[in-house]
Amino acid sequence: MQPSRDISRLLEIMAALRNPDGGCPWDLDQDFMSIRNYTIEEAYEVADAIERGNFDDLREELGDLLLQPVFHAQMAAEDGRFDFGDVVQSITEKLIRRHPHVFGEQAARDAGGAKARWDDVKEDERAQKAAKRDAAPSVLDDVPMVLPALARAEKLTKRAAKVGFDWPDVAAVLAKVTEELAELQAARTDKERHEEMGDLLFAITNLARHLNVDPEAALRDANAKFTRRFHYVEDRAKQDGIEMKDAGLERLDGYWNEIRAADKVGG
Repeated sequence: MQPSRDISRLLEIMAALRNPDGGCPWDLDQDFMSIRNYTIEEAYEVADAIERGNFDDLREELGDLLLQPVFHAQMAAEDGRFDFGDVVQSITEKLIRRHPHVFGEQAARDAGGAKARWDDVKEDERAQKAAKRDAAPSVLDDVPMVLPALARAEKLTKRAAKVGFDWPDVAAVLAKVTEELAELQAARTDKERHEEMGDLLFAITNLARHLNVDPEAALRDANAKFTRRFHYVEDRAKQDGIEMKDAGLERLDGYWNEIRAADKVGG
């Protein structure tokens, strides 16, 4: 078996790995549920390579991500459900259907018009799916449950806003954030704090949307900033010959303020 640029070779390799006669024990032991987390993880690693601007890593991570639909399709084929060709058929049908301004008679003058066409087709698709399960269509249909909570909250509020269920401006959302913070401060039980914290985070996510800020990306950047600054605090304590746990909050906070001040000068 030799490497190849042809997708058929990847399909052959995956089939060989899943072959009960001489295949890989680990690959044979997997199922849809056990693989799903790897699929999510690989998508994040692709995003990480993009954010770092490392195209060598991006090439590799895209390969790892490509393996996931191949793996799922192989397992589905073994069950007689569908195969990789069906997956390709499905996405090509969808792309053609959602781009009537490219593959049909409708015209779109700009990116905004193209997006409107896409949204119209998606709305029709949601209605068809709802009809199949004998349920009323909802604008919140097909917002994946497995999305990170912040990303899902942002998508839910964006969908609701499309039908007018939204705060009129940033000031109104800020007032809602203040209200939710007060309710969290007033909470007395663990259950109440859990609920009010969720409401506060949801309101903050909505605020981010109104400010055109990606909440998931903003929190990732905040995590990275905290990590970098905390490493500085660790290094400073080491330079002073002090164990972190013995340094005391006042000294550690002083180190922290050093790097904060340096960031402001550098920024």
